Amino acid sequence: MTASGPEQWAAVDERLAVFAREDAVLAAARTSTEVSSPGIQVSRQMGRMLHILALASGARRVLEFGTLAGYSTIWLARAVGPSGRVVSIELDRANAAVARGHLEDAGVSAWVDIHCGPAAEVSGRMVAAGVEPFDLVFIDADKQNLPTYVERALELTRPGALIVIDNIVRGGRVLDPGDDPQVQGVVRALAALQGDDRVQVSITQTVGEKGWDGFALVRRVS
Repeated sequence: MTASGPEQWAAVDERLAVFAREDAVLAAARTSTEVSSPGIQVSRQMGRMLHILALASGARRVLEFGTLAGYSTIWLARAVGPSGRVVSIELDRANAAVARGHLEDAGVSAWVDIHCGPAAEVSGRMVAAGVEPFDLVFIDADKQNLPTYVERALELTRPGALIVIDNIVRGGRVLDPGDDPQVQGVVRALAALQGDDRVQVSITQTVGEKGWDGFALVRRVS
């Protein structure tokens, strides 16, 4: 048996890419070098999974923490369609401009709103304004503030809604966060979810072109 490692993980992802077919617009968003942190967008399989989760749950309103070049945003927007709405929060205005271009090219910009600013502040204003609840939330922003983002997601959703949190395992560092504020944020968020009777949680480890990581699937039950 061939030894397992990053090269094999990436090769398997490439072989399985047939299940997450991209058009030119999606490929451009995934490989964009115009954003502040190229290469940190979700994988092709994660984008496809988000698309299927939105379709399967019948989501009409989606909230996203972290837009970057708009790759996951396009997957989600195509799932909800023109009768739905995707609201995405992005800290960097230059990233938001790049994402808007990709959304326009994808033909979904009419039902996507990008709000620029710190995600804790933007989502806090949404809570204060009493916006219509969301059916699905995808959290893929900075992890040091993850406990706040998870609480905001719970405040901004209806019972039965799904929350997907990316980058939970972080190459195994979740076992020993040390002084890394990103991993410490993940650990605090997981501890809060563990004691929260409002939710059901499943966490899946992943390996692939993005390395060793994982995601949490959270269902709000009350």
